[in-house]
Amino acid sequence: MNWEIATWLIIFAVCLIAEIISLGLTTIWACGGALVAMIIAFFSGSLPLQIVAFLVVTTILFFTTRPIAKKHLDNQLVKTNVESLIGKHVIVSADIDNLKSTGQVLINGVEWTARSKHGDTIETGTEVVIDEISGVKAIVEKAGKPAI
Repeated sequence: MNWEIATWLIIFAVCLIAEIISLGLTTIWACGGALVAMIIAFFSGSLPLQIVAFLVVTTILFFTTRPIAKKHLDNQLVKTNVESLIGKHVIVSADIDNLKSTGQVLINGVEWTARSKHGDTIETGTEVVIDEISGVKAIVEKAGKPAI
């Protein structure tokens, strides 16, 4: 085995081990590039060709497969804490008026400061939907349909 093949094999192994340890889609593309470069080295391709093939294959794999892989991995994430509140229907417990900096909603038994997304005044007892959380404030808008 010549030194070029051994070098690409070592790069492949190091990247694969790093990927297994991290599980974060960090070096898997370099494994593909190293594999292609190792095949070129096996067939006596020049070192510059091997390096270019490594860089090109790694880049192509990164830009073509990462968005797809990321999309499938993100589906398994479970929303927690604040993220789980977005879209929730709640009742206004104190009139919301952005100009007066007043307003509260009751979320899971806890009073939250609330502001209207569109700047309109929302009266106590109105059903609203949480659109976002900004710091410690719930940004809400009037519900278009009943809560489930």
